[in-house]
Amino acid sequence: MTTTPTPAAGPLAEEATHSPWEIIKRRVRGGELGAWPVIIGLVIIWIVFQSLSDRFLTAQNLSNLALQITAVGTISVGIVLVLLLGEIDLSVGSVAGVSAATLAVLTVRHGWSDVTAMIAAILLGAVIGFIQGTIFAKLGVPAFVVTLAGNLGWLGLQLYLLGTEGTINMPSGFVTDLMNNKLTMAMGWIIGAIVVLLYAASVLLGRARRMSAGLPAQSLVSDLVRIIGLAAIVVVSVAVLNAWQGVPIGVVILVALVAVLDLVLRRTRYGRSIFAVGGNIEAARRAGINVSWIQISVFTLCSAFAAFGGVLLVARGFSATQTTGGSDVLLMAIAGAVIGGVSLFGGRGSPWGALLGAIVLGSINSGMLLINLDSSVRYMITAAVLLAAVILDSVSRRGRRASGRG
Repeated sequence: MTTTPTPAAGPLAEEATHSPWEIIKRRVRGGELGAWPVIIGLVIIWIVFQSLSDRFLTAQNLSNLALQITAVGTISVGIVLVLLLGEIDLSVGSVAGVSAATLAVLTVRHGWSDVTAMIAAILLGAVIGFIQGTIFAKLGVPAFVVTLAGNLGWLGLQLYLLGTEGTINMPSGFVTDLMNNKLTMAMGWIIGAIVVLLYAASVLLGRARRMSAGLPAQSLVSDLVRIIGLAAIVVVSVAVLNAWQGVPIGVVILVALVAVLDLVLRRTRYGRSIFAVGGNIEAARRAGINVSWIQISVFTLCSAFAAFGGVLLVARGFSATQTTGGSDVLLMAIAGAVIGGVSLFGGRGSPWGALLGAIVLGSINSGMLLINLDSSVRYMITAAVLLAAVILDSVSRRGRRASGRG
């Protein structure tokens, strides 16, 4: 006697037996809308600012916007990792500043090569994160307190390194080229095509593996829609940036960092362990996950991303100053991740969300500059957007609990 195997349970299995409208309603009730609220909000923001200033959606302004979000976006990507644990790192602004100061001191005052000094600056950031993560994970000091102290301490080290001058100008070279050079038009299209092909291969190979293992998979039409959607985004982005001098190298670096980190989080045991610790730390510990190591490594990576963000800030401004990494860098990095859908309660989010959040904040900032609104208004509107994102996160979490999904 033969029996027909029962499809595996889970979200994909449920979606295979429900109509698209039923799936949408279930996701709304369960607070599983993904990035759509952010995307819709971004479209509304662009429509509003374009109606107020016809220069907003020009190739020049969008290219400048992309460059403006690169450094803070890089820091925000690191913040995603810490938020996935349900923790916070308030030192990333100062870590970016002290790393920027280290880079400038080593290259200008000590004659180190750009590459060597950049590596040293990033390693310094990683060491800082390791120290803070160890204090948090091993000694039980709340991350809020550890990183708040770090925020003050690393700022002091930054001022000490810069000395009485307060500013060190960076000569043109490898570091400054990261943010001020652009790809040729042909190279922009080539990289765009490679991105689409790699994504298509990843989606289709993942589908093939699930089917060969007897696991439920999304429909082929759904996968093709995702591939075509990404291709459309890439084509439009490259075309717009090529219309103004070409695709900035800094933008390519940020997107590459986001893609690699997303791959690590979704496809590796380490990434799944981060989600597990953030979702339920006790369950993760009982499952055999080395919770302390995960926590320490996450804070180390977060500070390394912050240090690289500091390098990009120096590259963009051609100097390291006492205000590098200061002002609203910390708040914008955290706000970008939260606005992009990374949960403050841990266990849910994506690096792509941080990129989307950075674009939202960058768009607000750019649009307000174009219509000559005061910075005070920008801060208030940014605060309102951040509060709305946190409220949406809380409501979504409540919806998942009510539906038995979280």
